[in-house]
This record gives sequence, structure tokens and C-alpha cells, in this order.
Amino acid sequence: MQHKKVMSSAGGRVLLRRFRAEMRGGSAVEFAIILPFMLLVFLGTYDLCNGIAADRKVTITARTISDLIAQATQVKSSDVTNSFTAASYVMMPFSGAPVQTVSQIKIDGTTTPAKTIVQWSKSTTGTGRPQNQTVTVPPGLVTTGQVTYLIWSEVSYTYQPFTSYVFKSAFSLKDQFYARPRQSACVLLDSQAC
Repeated sequence: MQHKKVMSSAGGRVLLRRFRAEMRGGSAVEFAIILPFMLLVFLGTYDLCNGIAADRKVTITARTISDLIAQATQVKSSDVTNSFTAASYVMMPFSGAPVQTVSQIKIDGTTTPAKTIVQWSKSTTGTGRPQNQTVTVPPGLVTTGQVTYLIWSEVSYTYQPFTSYVFKSAFSLKDQFYARPRQSACVLLDSQAC
């Protein structure tokens, strides 16, 4: 009887060693444990990269609008609408149109502090900034002792993530850009005087 017990014990050790050495199923188990986490990292990275790309396109859209309007000496409301349409193509391939606003600002640097008001404004929502609204511009754009004009574009866009696993909701992206008129002191809208 004792001889069988020794064999049984030795056989158990052999089986235990074989079980420890067996690695075929271990990789599959490890992969199954890590897969959900790796998918979250992948989807989060995808959404983050797309969000950064959308933010960059918002900046480029703002620059495009102000640049298109600043190149003219006079624009019509239809020209501004066409500029909005052209600038919205910059946002492709992202779906949904950005909210775009373009305004001409008059900066009276002869007063202290400088008086900065909106002369005209148009927006894709139909309501631009109110005429004669006082606004604040960066100090570096004010020329002391002179009256100057700026074309101010503002763009906002709501980025909707591809998945809701990492980023739970949409977030708003905004940017603005100032440009000086290139052909004249100011840009006339529908033949209005500066």
C-alpha cells in the first residue's frame, strides 16, 4: 500500500508541474482581462485626437472669415453670407455647422481709455452683435492717438464625441481672430459710411 501512495504523490507533483508549465490558455485569459481597458484607451484616444483636430479647425475657420472680409473695401450682406459658407468648409469632415459671427470694430485711440464699439455685425444665427456695443480688445491692438478699425471674427462649434464611454457629453469649442482691413481704413457693409 505504501508503494501506491508514493506513486500517487509523485504523480500529483508531475501533474502540478505540467499545470504550471502549461501556457496555452494563459494568454487568452490575459487578453480577455486587458481587452476592455485597451478598447477604452483606444476610443478615448480617438475622441481626444478628433477633438483636438476640431479645435484647430475652429481656429482656422475664425482666421478664414476675418481674412476674407478684411481683403475687401466694401461688402454686401450676401458677400458675408458667402464668406460664412466658404469658411464652414474648413470644418469638414466634422458634421454640423459652426456658429460664425463677424463684426467691424471701431477703436478710437484719441480718447483715454480708448473707446471700442461695434460698427456692424453679421452672424450665421441671424443676430450679430448690436451696433455701438462696447467691446474689449487686446491692448496691443489699440493705436494711441488714432482711429483704427478691425474685422473681428468669432466661431463656436459643439464637438460631439464618437463614443460616450470616455467623454460623457459634447463640449463647446470657441475661438476669435482680429484682422486689420487691407485695402482701406475700414470695410463698408452695404454702403454704410465708416
